[in-house]
Amino acid sequence: MKKKFHFIGIKGAGMSALAQILHGLGHEVQGSDIESVVFTEFQLREKNITILPFDAENIKEGYVYIAGNAFNDEHMEIKRARELNLEVIRYHKFLAEFMKEYVSIGVSGAHGKTSTTGLLSHVMNGNSKTTYLIGDGTGVGVDLSTHFVYESCEYKRHFLSYHPDYAIITNIDFDHPDYFKDLQDVIDAFTQMANQSKTVVAYGGDAHVEAMNLSQDVWLYGFDERFDVVASNVSVTTEGTVFDVHIKGEFYETFTIPLFGDHHVLNALAVITVCYLEDLNVENTKAAFMTYKGVKRRFTETHVDDLVLVDDYAHHPTEIKATLETARKKYPDKHIVSVFQPHTFSRTEAFLKEFAEALAESDDVYILDIFGSAREEGGMLTSEDLVKITKNAQLLKEDDMSTLHQYKDAVIIFMGAGDIQKYEKAFTESVI
Repeated sequence: MKKKFHFIGIKGAGMSALAQILHGLGHEVQGSDIESVVFTEFQLREKNITILPFDAENIKEGYVYIAGNAFNDEHMEIKRARELNLEVIRYHKFLAEFMKEYVSIGVSGAHGKTSTTGLLSHVMNGNSKTTYLIGDGTGVGVDLSTHFVYESCEYKRHFLSYHPDYAIITNIDFDHPDYFKDLQDVIDAFTQMANQSKTVVAYGGDAHVEAMNLSQDVWLYGFDERFDVVASNVSVTTEGTVFDVHIKGEFYETFTIPLFGDHHVLNALAVITVCYLEDLNVENTKAAFMTYKGVKRRFTETHVDDLVLVDDYAHHPTEIKATLETARKKYPDKHIVSVFQPHTFSRTEAFLKEFAEALAESDDVYILDIFGSAREEGGMLTSEDLVKITKNAQLLKEDDMSTLHQYKDAVIIFMGAGDIQKYEKAFTESVI
């Protein structure tokens, strides 16, 4: 039965994606949010999904109200809905019920979950109708779907709302220091999440994954021959990365992915494992890999004259290392320049030394002011503290991007989870 949905906070990445899914499945969808432009709204507008400013007058009879997790019960629209005795469902609770209609595959991990979700959803659709929700704000509802792929976020333990058929764990690392107490707290959360699934597909080379106490069917993937699904004979070509896959010690197939870097091979292994367990056609899987175009803000390239400009969401030291590995392997002869915007004071303070070490893999580094968050008021340190301990680094201000004009035949990577895209946009416009 078709329904009418109103999303309170529709520009949130998960909310935007879920709104698009329901729209694609034929429901009537609208939503409200702040009036500032957010990149997640572009796909909503392309699909003619109405976006209203927050207003208590938006709340009327006849809609199912889905509320984003970023807004508490005192939000004007949530409060009005409750006053009118209208049902308000939190995003994660709605999603938990929605996925029960499918073979569900949740992709989690401290790093790589968006890239893996995007890759898995694309490859699955090369075999079987699959509805999917990606953390970059992309959601596609496919009528008569058999499978549902979704990005499963650990922040505030939101992923504990779900009980998927498969739980992919790309890795476990300490992040979100504003919420998690320490690394063990993170491991405990992932362990609880994994034990709520039927089958776990996890990167076996992660020591923190090994530290989990899991009670159900577990498939480990990686480069070590002791794992269940193993990549070997890895080589880089002009088309991407080629590797052999063995499953339970037996040769399975040779795959080519149009991506560069060991982390992408590992993401592909997670996808291959699920496809194998679901008995999907391997030739379709191989063909789907080669048509994959990536997800938003994950090594997204723009070519301007002899420059390669890259937009990337990397905001943790581990992610920065992976992004720079991709750049080095794809462009081994080019000068690599990082323009990094630290995201949240708490994360910058917690990983100050690690950020410096990761960024040092660049030839030159430019560091922008720290992008704050609604989660925190401010911090004791500034970006200058990171500049001081980072090799070949200097501070870059928004009103002066001219220092980047010196580079020729280079790769300039704009990294961060804040509003780093406006800096890339300003620089791009200055060189076109």
